[in-house]
Amino acid sequence: MPQFIYRQRKRYVEEHIQKTGVAIETQGFTFITSGRKRESLTGNATLHLYPHFRPLLEFKGVTDYLSAEISTSKQKKFSLVTFVDTPGLVDGDMVYPFDVNRAITSFGEQADLIFVFFDPMGQALCKRTLNIVEKLSDKVADKLRFYLSKADEAGRETDRQRVMMQIVQELCRRPGLNKCGFEMPTIYIPNPQKPSRCVNQIDGVCQTIEKTINQAVQKTLDQLEKDCDLISSTIDSKLSQDRADVSFNSSVRLHSFLCGALGILLPCLFILSFIVNTLTPEELQELLGDGLAKALGLSMGVVVFLWTWIPEDFQILFMIIFGVLCYFFFCLAKYFARQGNRTLTKKEKRSLTEYSDYVQDVVKAKKGKLYEEYLAQCAAEYDF
Repeated sequence: MPQFIYRQRKRYVEEHIQKTGVAIETQGFTFITSGRKRESLTGNATLHLYPHFRPLLEFKGVTDYLSAEISTSKQKKFSLVTFVDTPGLVDGDMVYPFDVNRAITSFGEQADLIFVFFDPMGQALCKRTLNIVEKLSDKVADKLRFYLSKADEAGRETDRQRVMMQIVQELCRRPGLNKCGFEMPTIYIPNPQKPSRCVNQIDGVCQTIEKTINQAVQKTLDQLEKDCDLISSTIDSKLSQDRADVSFNSSVRLHSFLCGALGILLPCLFILSFIVNTLTPEELQELLGDGLAKALGLSMGVVVFLWTWIPEDFQILFMIIFGVLCYFFFCLAKYFARQGNRTLTKKEKRSLTEYSDYVQDVVKAKKGKLYEEYLAQCAAEYDF
């Protein structure tokens, strides 16, 4: 299988990139991508090039078996596609240096296309492969494409049909793969020295890749518009929440101030009433003036009257309750002071507003222009 995958890449890229080998020799993942310079990257460099694959780090040991081959080829739409060559799979006691099943499944869930090549020369019914394919089919069945590789080496037409029937029967035994509309084109690399009458549908693979690229462009542009709207709505929601937080903070600050004021004013008024009561009206008028002295004497007289109204046996208890009440007001003031939410600074609100305007006025407008440029490549001018 890996040898054919290599040849298929070579047919698409039209450049020697990677060595061929049998399944047991390819235990790692190899990325084949386009770049300005021919280069080979190791595991850490590969993850820096593809940061969205960093979740692979959870599979212990997989980093040592990651690599990337950068090619300068400009053939077809290679600059828009990245091939990922998965480890060769065999049954039996073969031990892999990492959880190969989960790693391949993780790659498959992120890929746009998953090619499953059945090799009629001995690996067509690899159970490990079928188990992974069945698991992927449960999650991303629309991405799977099945091919009979090296079809020209399967013998005569009757032998080839027998191999394909065996593969189909094995797939049909698995509930996750037993679906209608099943296709498995026959493909192989033409050899001028060994002409074959077998139908070769290898060009269909390239067409499938390019069709997926075109669909990915459309999906990306559509997703860009959704992301722009999501960003703007998220910013609006955040600003709206900030306004609610500002209003809430004003409310709790007011409550905190009132409780704190009561905790201070009540004992002050109580003490002041007894001080005022020790002064004669003439001394009070001389200190504060006639009007203020009368008002203060009247108000403090009410406090003194209430105090004298309390029986002497309960005056100590009243003082204790009064002190507890004042302390309670202090505690309430402290509690309300801690209830405030963090609000955005003026700089943060200005930045969020600028981001929202940029997304709507620049990015979204750019998306519309990109869509027009894309459609201009495949539609007539009068269609716009």
